[in-house]
Amino acid sequence: MWAPVSWKALGLASLLLALGMESVVLLLAFAIRGRGRRRRPAAEVLFFPAPPTCTEALLRPSRPLPCACGLPHAESSLSRLMLRLLSTRESLELCLFSFSSPQLARTVLLLHRRGVRVRLIADSDYMAVKGSQVGMLRKAGIAVRHDQHSGYMHHKFAVVDKTIIITGSLNWTTQAIQTNRENILILEDAAVVKAFIKEFESIWQEYDPTNYEFFPAKK
Repeated sequence: MWAPVSWKALGLASLLLALGMESVVLLLAFAIRGRGRRRRPAAEVLFFPAPPTCTEALLRPSRPLPCACGLPHAESSLSRLMLRLLSTRESLELCLFSFSSPQLARTVLLLHRRGVRVRLIADSDYMAVKGSQVGMLRKAGIAVRHDQHSGYMHHKFAVVDKTIIITGSLNWTTQAIQTNRENILILEDAAVVKAFIKEFESIWQEYDPTNYEFFPAKK
């Protein structure tokens, strides 16, 4: 025979069951809210040409607007690219065939002054052309390496904090930005970023000045 159950025991059991169900509901709600707030990986496509716009607000946030340049203060593919670069916190690897855009150079210089470790690989021919920003960045203390062979170092990519890749057809020049049909892909994908980092480190080691042969041995 079953032992008699008191009303007090039944009440306690009901309370525990209710508390248990409430806890389950709260946990489920918390998990759902957490999933909704989970940061999505970066993924963005930018197309050029980009119309000339004022970027002083990005490079000098404390400067009151409007500035004296007279350019429109509007979002563009260039400003979106600059914003992505300015999100860098620790490291920026640049591998660029041609780099003459003053706005992008100032962006990189600003990151360097903030303490971001910047490394730049450039093509030896195009780093010396009129308007190139590579020399200015090197004088500012940014580590720069370049090729020493007849083929072009034709890459056009940047790695932000070893987590985001910025790549595409765009040369970092004013002409390409304002005139050419170009594209930029910004992607946060571990496997893709890993491949670009591997390529960068391989080129960085290859272009180590200690490996240069300024006076090749005669055969």
